[in-house]
Amino acid sequence: MIFEEKFIFFPSKYPEGIYDNAHVIANLSDCWINTQDGVKLHGWFAQTDSAIATIVMCHGNAGNISHRLEIIRRLQETGFNILIFDYRGYGKSEGSPTEDGVYKDGLAAFDYAMHLPDVNSKRIILWGTSLGGAVAVDIALQRPALGLILESAFSSAKDVARSAYPYLPVHFVIRSQLNSIEKIRKIHTPLLQIHGNNDNIIPIELGKKLFEAANEPKELYIIDGSGHNDTFLVGGTQYLERVRVFVLRTIGS
Repeated sequence: MIFEEKFIFFPSKYPEGIYDNAHVIANLSDCWINTQDGVKLHGWFAQTDSAIATIVMCHGNAGNISHRLEIIRRLQETGFNILIFDYRGYGKSEGSPTEDGVYKDGLAAFDYAMHLPDVNSKRIILWGTSLGGAVAVDIALQRPALGLILESAFSSAKDVARSAYPYLPVHFVIRSQLNSIEKIRKIHTPLLQIHGNNDNIIPIELGKKLFEAANEPKELYIIDGSGHNDTFLVGGTQYLERVRVFVLRTIGS
């Protein structure tokens, strides 16, 4: 447990990644975001004309933003602006990741999006995948997001430890909380939760446990045959349509 962060965060530092393929995203620009504790983060803003809303995307625990090019492209083509950022220690961002640190990173990214000239500050959607789900939930507790989308998310770090190591008392000694289930009970932001029923990294039961604790309005979208990292590939056009309809419904309400 002395090296706990190394078992939770799996960053790829620049030049690792597929940055050379960034040209596949139209109107993509670099962003430099300063956190409240003085860490400089790198991100990308993908703008689209007449955007439905702006998605602030908190990615999972491995790789960096360059590994999310395909989902950025598909969401942009569906009609969204996308702001995606690397946590401290990932990609071109400074520092080293910690639980408290990635929460600060998420808040800084949301605040940055609020002040972008091409963003309607009343139409910001938080999106969190896996570890990023815990970051997005933390932001939603403190900032006025229009909607919250959680993908392959989990209830808490201790629940993940119990699932991953059922015969070892890891959950008794792990320091990281990532306790989304307690936070989500205090959030009333409209929620769309997405999970694959073949997820062997974050079992769907942990996603359902988080969903059950959430307040209405909420909807659960289970993708048959999807694992942890291929939800948008398996879900295809239906996946994108569910996201689009959720956002439009939330705007209308």
